[in-house]
This record gives sequence, structure tokens and C-alpha cells, in this order.
Amino acid sequence: MSSQVLLITPPFTQLNTPYPATVYLKGFLNTLGISSRQADLGIETTLKLFTRRHLQKVFDLAEEHINNDDRLYQLWEQRDTYIDVAESVVAFLQGKLPALAHQIVSGNMLPVGERIAQVDKSDLAYQQLDLQDKAKHLATLYLEEIADFIRDTIDPYFGFTRYAERLARSANSFDALYEALNQDYTYVDTLMCELLDEHIHHSQPTLIAITAPFPGNVYAAFRCAQHIKNNYPNISIAFGGGFVNTELRSLKDVRVFEFFDFISLDDGEAPIECLWKYIQGEISVDNLKRTFILQSGAVRYVNNASCVDYAFADTGTPDYSDLPLDKYIHAIEIINPMHNLWSNGRWNKLTMAHGCYWGKCTFCDVSLPYIADYSPLSAGMIVDRMESMIAQTGETGFHFVDEAAPPALMREVAVEILRRQLNVTWWTNIRFEKSFTRDLCVLLMASGCIGVSGGLEVASDRLLALIKKGVTVEQVAIVLRNFTDAGIMVHAYLMYGFPSQTDQETIDSLEIVRQLFDADVLQSAFWHRFAMTAHSPVGLQPEVFNVNAHRAHNIAFADNDVEFTDITGGDHEKFAEGLRISLYNYMQGAGLDLPLQKWFNHGIPKTTITPDHINRILDRNEINIPKATQRVIFLGLLLSASTRTKSKRGNIYTETTLQFQFEENICELKLPEPHASWFQSILPMLHPAQPQQTISALQNLYAQQGLEDFELFWVNELSGLYEVGLLVI
Repeated sequence: MSSQVLLITPPFTQLNTPYPATVYLKGFLNTLGISSRQADLGIETTLKLFTRRHLQKVFDLAEEHINNDDRLYQLWEQRDTYIDVAESVVAFLQGKLPALAHQIVSGNMLPVGERIAQVDKSDLAYQQLDLQDKAKHLATLYLEEIADFIRDTIDPYFGFTRYAERLARSANSFDALYEALNQDYTYVDTLMCELLDEHIHHSQPTLIAITAPFPGNVYAAFRCAQHIKNNYPNISIAFGGGFVNTELRSLKDVRVFEFFDFISLDDGEAPIECLWKYIQGEISVDNLKRTFILQSGAVRYVNNASCVDYAFADTGTPDYSDLPLDKYIHAIEIINPMHNLWSNGRWNKLTMAHGCYWGKCTFCDVSLPYIADYSPLSAGMIVDRMESMIAQTGETGFHFVDEAAPPALMREVAVEILRRQLNVTWWTNIRFEKSFTRDLCVLLMASGCIGVSGGLEVASDRLLALIKKGVTVEQVAIVLRNFTDAGIMVHAYLMYGFPSQTDQETIDSLEIVRQLFDADVLQSAFWHRFAMTAHSPVGLQPEVFNVNAHRAHNIAFADNDVEFTDITGGDHEKFAEGLRISLYNYMQGAGLDLPLQKWFNHGIPKTTITPDHINRILDRNEINIPKATQRVIFLGLLLSASTRTKSKRGNIYTETTLQFQFEENICELKLPEPHASWFQSILPMLHPAQPQQTISALQNLYAQQGLEDFELFWVNELSGLYEVGLLVI
């Protein structure tokens, strides 16, 4: 069956779920009636490699490269065991042989290489995993041991998520990558290109569009394009994706067009439509959209201004057809709650809003369209797409891949999910802003939200202001508590080495992080070293941030990462290992009472943060006075209502006891009978499926019953009912 367009994700991104770029483009092409197929060569190449036949070939080829390396020789000596268990391990990681978990964890099945030998099974993080996840972790390490072996013997570029990454990362020159592409195919290259041939023969495409979201896809993308050029010269080849959008915006090297005919920037919908029309002879080359071409021996950028981009709402529902959804691998390489969520399970990928509603952070590529062009969908359309994807894939888990999901839209999506009574699980990336109140977090949890990730970054109010993050440490701590209390896991992105950051601020940031873990409001985190990019405010105006930028001259290929000297800051690299080790321990609940100095092999400043700083923030009693325009929702269940007459100091009155339940929480509320009757009468109106009821509307209904002091009644009597699902959002 022929298809007009073949969409390719080259090795390697994730092994547990498809990267969404081709899924989004296929959904868009559906709206135009253009037939297409898609392929994830990453998972296909991995599955082909980990078969008896091909692993045997790997070990045969590797024998002459072992030399006197004891580590490689020890693994090669166990080659029969590695080969014998490969297909079973892969099947287990695909969820097909769950009973194997017992053998894997017991140590009776897997060969013991360097990675598995280093696993400390008494480690708290390992102990907290259930049987299946322990086995997934060990099985993942088995795969990684073979990957290490392949890299150290027959393919120096190999890696499951970083295939030849060093050739593309910060590659101002195309020389190294070009040289590698002019070498013989590696064994992995051969497997990949055989699979590519199968897809081309099956699809008979006119256009092949290849995406490279990360540096680790770039070598394989070029190798695929090279193979197509050499064997299918009549097929047009386009290149796009995250790497292209950030790194190749000023492309000048004509050699790139030995591999690709077209290189398109930013959102792919309008460019691929124009490419298709151009290939069909419907438009001229001058009508292409955001596309580099080679013309008269020079690189030319064509961007027809009259061609406008599609509204995000008009790009179609992501389409997962053609992809082998039952064959993806659930891996746990690192025992980290968020990394586990990322790699252990298959998630439908969706986006609530294109771009970032904040768009101010000075370290971020806020000048580029993928950040700057903010366009949200409606809640109804988002949930419509969720239902369509559930019907197609059979999966009810969703990863919203937003730059930062807008709180107001998250609220409406949650209400819509509850209104339709969908049983879904979802997680996303956010900003830790004050909109995430206690009640909103409970609502999100009730709709299926299980995790959020967001940037605490430098954990310093001075630096957060310099970054223009729009949050404070105090605000973040409160939001973390709100999510954690609601039962939603929180992961924080942490940064060190931002321009002008001092040694003192680095240590104080670590102390803030320690206290957040100690207060049990943060479950997962990761330290990133600040990197300056050409399209961020820091990169565009380094002098404003007291940074000397060392820009390379005559850059012809990748131009994104910028080398720099921090004029006023400290020696940031010396903190890297201590930050990593301390955080690893904190995530396990270990070492929280140790002095910070214990994590470093050099002297550090004494922290200026008081030991109870975070606890004092969290212990403050906040009185939440509801706003007139806020919506009220009741998610709980009224179990019973009993009324009796009571007497106090000679006064006889009637009191009603109401019992509520939400999730596992049960509580009782005792109210004077008129208040209880009014409250019972409004509860059916507060269901998510009913028309919106605001505080103002309820106040009017309250007054119509002749009742007084609504705000006092709400704050004193009802504000604690959030635990049983009475929410003001």
C-alpha cells in the first residue's frame, strides 16, 4: 500500500513510548486528506538488535576488538548467557512475561556485568520498588551493559537515547559529522537501514520527512537520508524537529544538502503542506514556508510571508496508527520517581497549549516560536482528543508535553474529565505559581493527575528574580505542599551556575532543597548545569548578565550553545558532584540530618538559611477567603444526615450532623438545621456536570433563605471540607 508521505523518527529517543512529532504531523496530514505512514526506527532497531541472531553477530564482530580489556573480556565470556536471555528480557520489558520478574530479581537469570554488579539491593531506593519495578531496573541495566559493550567494541556512537550525540551537540562545524557519515556503516546502521528499506518498499512514498528532536537523533537522521539518496534518488527528503529548530537556524554549510533536499524550521504543519504542494508542482519554490534549500550552489532560506501558520486548534488529533504500540519497552535505568514516570510505561502525548504562557525566563529560548507563540486549546477539544486517542491506542495514560501547562486551562480540563466521567491518568510540566491552590490541586488529583514537574531552578530569591521566573522560594514551597497534600508527585528542575551565582548562593540553594525534602513536600529533583543558548535573553544580551560570550565565528552548522565566562560568579563545576550525591540521598530520605559539608571534598561556605526556614513557611495558617467569581465544585458523597433537637442554657435548637466521604476521607459536619438544609439543597448543583456555580451565586441563594453572614459561615464551617471534595477553584 503506497503512502504519499513517510514520517520517520530515527534512533534513538525513548524506548517506552513514541516521540510525538510524527504523531502530530500524521494527525495534521489527515485533515488535508494526504495519506501518510510513520515509523519509529528507534524501537524497531532496538528490537531487531536484541534477537539471538543479531546479538550473536555482535559478539562475533566484537571478538577482535576486546584486546586486553578485562571488563570487555568478562562480558564476552558470558556471551552465551547474554544471547540466550535477550528475547525473554525484551518480552518481559514489553509486559508480556511478567512472571519472569521473580527469576530476574532472584539473580538466577541475568548475567552479572558491571552495571548489575554495582546495584546495592539493600539501598532504600531499590527496596522501595515493587517486584516488577526491581526486575525492570535490573533488566534495563542488562540492556545497557550490552549497549556499553557495543559502544566499546564495534560502534563508538551507540547509545539508546544518545546515538552519536557528541557529533551533533554544540557542533558549530559539520566536519566531524560529515566525516563519520563517510565511514562504513556500523552494524547498528545496517540494521536501521534494513528497516528503513522495508518501510520504503511498503509505503512507496514521494516525500520522506525525518525528525530529529535531540542531538542523539542527528547522526541517524543523516545516515537515513544518505541511504535514501543513494538508493531511492527520486524520493524527496525533508528534515525538521527540535534540533533543527534550535541549532540550524543560521545554516550555511552546503554539504548538508548532500543528504536532505529541504530543512524546515519550527511548527511543521504549514511547511510540510507547502513542501507537498511544491513536489506536486502546485506552487513554486518561492512559496515554501520556513525552509532552507540549496539553490545555485548556495543555501537559501525561503519563507513565504503570505502563507500563515495553522491555528493550534486546526492541526488535528494526534494519530498513533502504524506504530507498534504493544512492542515498546518499559525501562527503569535510574531509580528516580520522575525518570521512572518518564520511561516506565507508555503514554499518549498531548499538548494543552502551544508555546509558553509565561515566556519570560532569561535562560530559556523565549525568542523562538516554540516558546513565544502561545496558543491554547479549549478544554473541550483537549478532552475530545483524549477520548479519540484512547479509542485508537487503548491507553488511558497521558503525558501533556507543554512547556508549562496553564493553571486555568488545567482546571478546566480537570472539570471536563470529571464531567465526562473519564478514568484517565495524566501528568505534565508546570510553573510553581500561586494559582495552584490547595483546592485546585485536589481537583487535579481527582481528575487523574499523578505528577507534575516544574522549575525551582536556583532556589534563591535574588536569582529567581534575575531569571524572571515569576516565583519566590516561599511561593514554591507552598505550591509543593499543596500538590503533595493532594497526593500528586512533584519533580523539581534545579539549576546551578547561573551567571553571577556565588558559592554562598549555591550552598544556600542546596539547603533549601534539603529542607523541602525533609518537609516531605518534594519527591524528586535533578540538578542541571546552566547552559547559555544563543536564543535566550542571556545569550542575546550577555553583557546585561555580566557574562562574556565566546561566540565562534563563521558558524556554518549548529549555532545554539554558547561558551561563556561568568565575570562575577564562582567556580560552579566544583559543586557538581556534591550536588548530585546529596540529591540522590535526599530522594531516598537519607542524609537529611547531615551537615552540607559532608557532601563535598572541599571547603564550602556555611549556609545562611535558618534550619527551620521552610517549616516556618509551611506552618503559617492561611485563611482562604473565597472570591465572588470563583467556582464551587463538590466531588464527594453525602453519606448521611441526622437531625436532633438539643438544649443549651435553656435554649432549644435543632442540629444536623452531615457525614461526607471523598476518596478515603470521611468527616462529619454539625450545623444548625437551617444551614444544614440549605447546604444539602445546593450539593447536587455543585457536581461538575452541572452549570457553573460561583461563590457569588451561592451567596445569593444563601441570602434568599434568610440566612446571614455567608462569608463567616463559609470560612468557619465549610472551608475544611476540601478533604471531602468541596472545592473553590
